[in-house]
Amino acid sequence: MNVIDRAQAPTPKFFKTLRSVGLVIAAAGAAILTAPVALPAAIVTVGGYLTVAGSVLSAISQVTVDDNRKKEDPEEVSDE
Repeated sequence: MNVIDRAQAPTPKFFKTLRSVGLVIAAAGAAILTAPVALPAAIVTVGGYLTVAGSVLSAISQVTVDDNRKKEDPEEVSDE
């Protein structure tokens, strides 16, 4: 199974929730990084870490496949 097939296969509910949490974390980090005011270096560093962690969490959650559901209904490849 290649990456494209994995991304289009059904995702378990728990990982859908994790994907959403990862997107929120990445958005918060991006907001800190692009803040129009001068922030201390430590906060900007934390913003960078949040952006990377949220992006990785979302990517890993997206390619997690529900094998049981895929075996039951091989025709369905959309994410509900």
